[in-house]
Amino acid sequence: MDGDAPTPRPGLTCPFDKLRPSQLVRDDAFFMSLAFNLAVDAWRLDEVPIGAVIERGGEIIAAAHNEVERAGDPTAHAEMLAITQAARKIGDWRLNDCTLYVTKEPCPMCAGATIMSRLGRVVYGWGDPKMGCLGGATSLHSLPKLNHRVNAIGGILEGPCKEILQAYFNLKRGRDSSAPA
Repeated sequence: MDGDAPTPRPGLTCPFDKLRPSQLVRDDAFFMSLAFNLAVDAWRLDEVPIGAVIERGGEIIAAAHNEVERAGDPTAHAEMLAITQAARKIGDWRLNDCTLYVTKEPCPMCAGATIMSRLGRVVYGWGDPKMGCLGGATSLHSLPKLNHRVNAIGGILEGPCKEILQAYFNLKRGRDSSAPA
């Protein structure tokens, strides 16, 4: 995760610089900065720029970005890949004492995975009013009969997380980069 992504294909230069958070304060903004850097890596590979890290006890135990196109797999979202990595790392599918940091509010599939994996917290950058399922379009984690409740917090580094996604989709759609996606 410390190195840069493989050399991008022509025309996929990401206009966003990676963030360089201080190692001295490992707060929500620190971990979200690392997730943002993975989103930059995803852009460079022509994947939707969403990054995710999972932290446990102040240490990163998983890190991923979207790989849907590369893998040809509609489930290869950053959150899903990170959850799988974290479960393997700790040897347990229950991630109660872990926090997922992701640059965009999880979709229905990923929100469901956060509940099923028993994540303690989910911190996301940009809330998604169309497909977000931890408070945006709906609140899957608040269904009354769930046996596990994920604590979801949005808006951490919201500006950069929103900007990178909007710029990527505007580029893909041939729009001015300042237009909303």
